[in-house]
Amino acid sequence: MIWQTSRFQIDLSQPRVMGIVNATPDSFSDGGKYFTQDGSLSAVLGHCEQLLKDGADMLDIGGESTRPGAPPVPLEEELARVLPVLRHAVQLGVPVSVDTYKPEVMQAVLDLGADIINDIWALRQPAQPGPSGHPGARQVVARHPSCGVCLMHMHREPQTMQAAPMEGDVVAQVLSFLEQSARDLRALGVGKDRIVLDPGIGFGKTVAQNFALLAHQQALLAAGYPLLAGWSRKSSLAAVSSTSLAAVAQLDTVDRMVPSVSAALLAVDRGARIVRVHDVRETVQALKVWTAASSAAL
Repeated sequence: MIWQTSRFQIDLSQPRVMGIVNATPDSFSDGGKYFTQDGSLSAVLGHCEQLLKDGADMLDIGGESTRPGAPPVPLEEELARVLPVLRHAVQLGVPVSVDTYKPEVMQAVLDLGADIINDIWALRQPAQPGPSGHPGARQVVARHPSCGVCLMHMHREPQTMQAAPMEGDVVAQVLSFLEQSARDLRALGVGKDRIVLDPGIGFGKTVAQNFALLAHQQALLAAGYPLLAGWSRKSSLAAVSSTSLAAVAQLDTVDRMVPSVSAALLAVDRGARIVRVHDVRETVQALKVWTAASSAAL
């Protein structure tokens, strides 16, 4: 199984680790840790290099927080956050993904050599009308000869998704949405080997629904595409690993490392081929144990 991207053919016969690079001041997990108002890039660039030393197979750069309730970031501000980091990252010899839903950002990062577009909106942003309008997200990706794409399921939008989470059979609804999103993209000529799907853990789902997606994750494989799982430091992990609601509220995101690694392993064991994580070193170590046990069982 190969994931075709701009510069790399990523072998998914073994699970791959995507290291998260937040070029934002307000991410739910490490907001501001690698972002400085004075424009210095030393912290975030050093973080990219450290993730690779820790064993990340690829990097995912984001310039807009998508935590529940997060406000949208203006286009120019997102570009100012992402492009300088991307210019450095594409020189590190690994696939580089950019987490964005704006078609203009997609075009800019692909022009700079980004390998993958990772979109929480599953490329639903439409084209702008008029002669000077920008093409929609699907059109930007379809016009590129080989970039990879990750299509994610999100219920509602970041500002409202947790105010009114999904109802009904979450697994069936997520599967139907992802299948249709992939069909829409393939209808524009995008090859199947360029597409990966993400069920969108935490994006408009209750704690129970998130764990239903994990418990029944193999059902999502029926779509016929590789799966990416993004459980890292999500609040659902704190909800089930803490002893009280007060403890959940006080649990630092760094303290969610063990639950995050556990969820990543469970996701891989249920068929995910990529895990998107903050704690790269610990996840890589755990996957080595999982791989050794899986190989020994054959």
